[in-house]
Amino acid sequence: MLKYLINLLFPKLCLGCNALLLNNEKIICSECNHNLPITNHHLLESNDTTKKFYGIIPIEFSASMLYFHHKGIVQNLIHNLKYKNHQEVGSLLGKWYAKDLESVSQIQTVSEIIPVPLHKKRLEERGYNQITTFCDALSNELKIPYNPNLLYRSRYSKTQTKKDKENRKDIANSLFDVNFTEADHNKHFLLVDDVMTSGATLEACAKALLKIPNSKVSIVTIAYTLS
Repeated sequence: MLKYLINLLFPKLCLGCNALLLNNEKIICSECNHNLPITNHHLLESNDTTKKFYGIIPIEFSASMLYFHHKGIVQNLIHNLKYKNHQEVGSLLGKWYAKDLESVSQIQTVSEIIPVPLHKKRLEERGYNQITTFCDALSNELKIPYNPNLLYRSRYSKTQTKKDKENRKDIANSLFDVNFTEADHNKHFLLVDDVMTSGATLEACAKALLKIPNSKVSIVTIAYTLS
């Protein structure tokens, strides 16, 4: 009875479409689950994510889980994850995507999972890094250590969303660095972010990680933005 009253007063809504969730549904409804725009990048050697880095930086493997469409299911999920503190979205998607990634040969050689970091000021403002729970889920399911301290954002910057591609790239290249020791040499890092748009941020992060002697980098994102 108490559970019924709580659901009546505080109904659980789908974080993908805002519809009322049924008793057997959690986080997203069955319809949104069925209509998720899966990329299947992990099955394609040459995919949209990989093409972002051709001739720019050496990447062992790269893939995005979902396609991001304006006003679509994925945009709603990312918005709830990033701005509404619905960290359960990251956990759910991380568990799902780990099932796809566990069969990828390059992922089997990954030493550590590295999140794209927030600056300390932005972290204090928001209270969390939106990619943490996605990384945690990948780490738990794939049995790969999660290391949020190796890569850091060296200075604070405002959102780059409205800047053009070249400006974003120039700014991103000056934002990231690594704090490593000899123990970090010869490792294969899986760099993780929420959404890939221009790829400038991930490129800058990868370049920072590749400063580490004999390191390798792979990249995974929750979503890939279709222009």
